[in-house]
Amino acid sequence: MLTVDFQTLALGSGQMLLDVGCGEGRHTLAAYLKSGVTAVGVDLGLADLETARGRIADMEAYDPEGEIEFLQGDATALPFPDNHFDHVICSEVLEHIPNFIAVIGELNRVLKPGGNLCVSVPRAWPERLCWWLSKDYYNTPGGHIRIFNAGFLRQEILRHGLNCYRQHGAHALHVPYWWLRCLLWHEGEEHPWVAAYHRFLVWDLMEQPALTRWIDKLCNPWMGKSVVMYFNKPRGVSP
Repeated sequence: MLTVDFQTLALGSGQMLLDVGCGEGRHTLAAYLKSGVTAVGVDLGLADLETARGRIADMEAYDPEGEIEFLQGDATALPFPDNHFDHVICSEVLEHIPNFIAVIGELNRVLKPGGNLCVSVPRAWPERLCWWLSKDYYNTPGGHIRIFNAGFLRQEILRHGLNCYRQHGAHALHVPYWWLRCLLWHEGEEHPWVAAYHRFLVWDLMEQPALTRWIDKLCNPWMGKSVVMYFNKPRGVSP
């Protein structure tokens, strides 16, 4: 399940992509499958990185022509030189990090002039309902520590001289799942309602029926669980 639209990001052969806060590598691995792309995933969590590395072998069956690497690193101090990557992704990460301003600075620093940046965060109003339904949702170690106003976050990124060229929502069908999960937090994922909705999401992901694709597309602009923003770094902009 991808949040980032690689076509909008304009990912192409021979380019380098950095996925900051890559987790188990969903976007990094998907980029790797693009012909000729060098994909690098960075995360603090060793367990997630080991899972991501273990999935590389599954990709080999598709005979990818690019390269892939997963590294442990801090998003507030990325271990790369200035102007190094053609594209940078930071998807569902900033809501976890106290010094998100430093992360934005690092995303800009390692992005080449002319390159594109994609940042996504949870949409504010569905997230606020999750927080209202369950304190444990945001008090979980490693959980969300803030709710972003998308306009505010966009302006913080624009301060670095980047241009925002597209914004969209994603994963509207996942919002009711998280409301149920928060409402029944102490029942766990095994609660029949939560488990049933999870089975529906898995089925929808695998089958992608036309009806649910239409519903998701209709609801994403106002109810999508994620707000996804794309920025271009003009040539001549310093790190």
